Amino acid sequence: MYPMPQPVRRTGLPSNMSTSAKTRVVGAPVPRKEGVDKLLGRARYVDDIEREGMLYGATVRSTIPRGFILSLSFERRIEWTEFTIVTAADIPGKNQIHLISADQPCLADEVVNHCDEAILLIAHSDKNKLREAVNAVHIEYDPLPPVFSIEESERQDVVVWGSDNLIKSFLLEKGDVDSAWVEAAHVVEGTYRTGAQEHLYIENNGVIAEYNAETGITVWGSLQCPFYVHKSLLSIFDLPEDRVRVIQTETGGAFGGKEDYPSILASHAALLAHKSGHPVKMVYDRMEDLAATTKRHPSRVRHRTALDKDGKLLAMDIEVATDGGAYSTLSSTVLSRATLHASGPYVCPNVRVRSHSWATNTVPYGAFRGFGAPQAIFAIERHMDEIATAIGMDPIELRRRNFLHDGDTTATEQVMREPVILDRLLDRALAESDYHARRARFAVENKTNPIKRGMGIAAFYHGSGFTGSGERYLNSLAGVDVTPQGKVRVLVSSTEFGQGTNTMLAQIAAEAIGIGYDDVNLAPIDTGIVPNSGPTVASRTSLVVGRLIERAGLQLVAMLREHAFLGGDFTPEEFFAACERYRDNHGKVESLCRYEAPPGIFWDDQKYRGEAYPAFAWSIQVAQVAVDTVTYSAEVEEFWAVQEVGRVIHPVLAGGQIEGGIAQGIGYALYEKVVLDNGRMANNQMTNYIMPTAEDVPPIHIFFEEAPLRVGAFGAKGIGELPHDGPAPAILNAIKDATGIGFHAIPLLPEDLFAKLAARQEIVEIAAV
Repeated sequence: MYPMPQPVRRTGLPSNMSTSAKTRVVGAPVPRKEGVDKLLGRARYVDDIEREGMLYGATVRSTIPRGFILSLSFERRIEWTEFTIVTAADIPGKNQIHLISADQPCLADEVVNHCDEAILLIAHSDKNKLREAVNAVHIEYDPLPPVFSIEESERQDVVVWGSDNLIKSFLLEKGDVDSAWVEAAHVVEGTYRTGAQEHLYIENNGVIAEYNAETGITVWGSLQCPFYVHKSLLSIFDLPEDRVRVIQTETGGAFGGKEDYPSILASHAALLAHKSGHPVKMVYDRMEDLAATTKRHPSRVRHRTALDKDGKLLAMDIEVATDGGAYSTLSSTVLSRATLHASGPYVCPNVRVRSHSWATNTVPYGAFRGFGAPQAIFAIERHMDEIATAIGMDPIELRRRNFLHDGDTTATEQVMREPVILDRLLDRALAESDYHARRARFAVENKTNPIKRGMGIAAFYHGSGFTGSGERYLNSLAGVDVTPQGKVRVLVSSTEFGQGTNTMLAQIAAEAIGIGYDDVNLAPIDTGIVPNSGPTVASRTSLVVGRLIERAGLQLVAMLREHAFLGGDFTPEEFFAACERYRDNHGKVESLCRYEAPPGIFWDDQKYRGEAYPAFAWSIQVAQVAVDTVTYSAEVEEFWAVQEVGRVIHPVLAGGQIEGGIAQGIGYALYEKVVLDNGRMANNQMTNYIMPTAEDVPPIHIFFEEAPLRVGAFGAKGIGELPHDGPAPAILNAIKDATGIGFHAIPLLPEDLFAKLAARQEIVEIAAV
């Protein structure tokens, strides 16, 4: 179904690059490090692991969206002495989950703020007894009025968070927006909405926790960010750092959904283990995982745009609003990225973005691939097509006239110092998709065919790494060591969950040191063994952590040359012999590197201005759709993606990232709707939460153009989030091209198509009469 990525087209590298295009391991499609174990069934996921004397845990959850907890009662038919029961009163430290802030309790105590909020935990040696026991716990509430939408939260008639429901706000300003309108030949306004989206990782959330009075807490889990979990456990149990250990098990997908939530689940299992004296396993089934865990933030984005007579942007006034759910989780950073991507890859002298994240009484919204960018990019790229219609200009030409180029400044006044090749990406996307010829042919065919076809485009960037000063704050540490068994180990807390971290970091280490790929392994992701290289999020692994591994490898070689007589040119055998000489004289063979901000990167948190990201990845995506005007269904028939992500470390894995992101983006656009009933997800099964199947995903054509980054690992940028940003606007732009009707909200379901298409047909029939 998926054509293989086409050969990479590469630009020349500047003389001050940390690498050259001629590499042995980087750029090669080497076998995945964990691939054989997964293929042969040897990979051990958390539910494959058993511990002696292990109990199984379950959660009693709120059935109302907001209210006071008055009492708990237990049906007498259950032999409760067989169970371990934990409430908030059993927490030895603080009843807080530590992320950016600590407003979310580990267990609800006096009040609940969303349906399915955890109130009580139970454990038993027979997991078959847990469901009956959960149903035998009864909670009496005094309900409070809930808030379920951005608009309700904005009105503040009911305050459900803080003093005003406002979780976070940002103001981004460039130039003077208010003075630009008088000069405008055109002013175009639009409002765009996106819904929540479920991660649907193949493996549900799960952990095992063990408590020992001497050594403390150990957690094994399916997770993205072991040191996030570590931080929350320290607070909940009031323990020193060396008495909490978090170990990642094989993880079957994450997409951001295992960034924040495992801190909650690990805390629950650890509390049960602490009280029972037994290891405790907690693995959610699909229904519980869908109902209780975080989702993508719903959004509403308003655009007001001024242009001159030639279609050049004069001013962009943008309002971004997201639904944060009941607690803040990661809403502030999601909102920040949405703010920074709201103006798109365009030059505009006057920009104002006012953004707000509002609290509601729904399950907290959290991290999801793209992290605020898909919401913002949907709005700007749909709006660009609406502008083109309003001013009578081709949407391709409108974009081309306003693209960022080398030396231009973004909305945060960041100067584009690295090559910006959007025009080249656009030219290739148009050529590969035969865009103009197809669009012209469809315009003729659509006059008589009930199946209307159209072509749509999206142009966008995605910032790699943490926003602004985030990487300085993280202060990541990573490196390599050499084992007595003659293997180099990569020392990172960056996790593998299907995206290729293990393989890519091993490639970088092997390339930097000058040894074979098979000579490199990954150390276990265990907070007791590896340094904190930061979370596996934000498209930062290849850019930031990969660069640390490159530096550490080069540093190790220099160290061996100075202290262990390693020659200028060496074989792997000579390298490992030098390592043993070093070990004999100096002890362990280890090279660690700390993050250093690239030159010229500075962010002003107070003014919200400066270098928002150390690098940007760029993409043009083109969608071909068919809209059946009889069944009111829309289908993506073919898709093209051309991207510049710096140096491509592994072409097959990179292509897989693009394919997967596009497939998720198709679901976001046309299929995946979270239905809420009194604040609770009503369609929390895969039978009624509809996602694309293999039959729904079209042929995807993938092309890479390389412009290696001076400060990236062998020129690499980030890639994981970029492909999810563009499909939704490209698809809806294609639907507008096919039908002549612009849709401003996703997911776009058949009933939404019916409402507008049928209304237009009714108008046509009335006019005919």
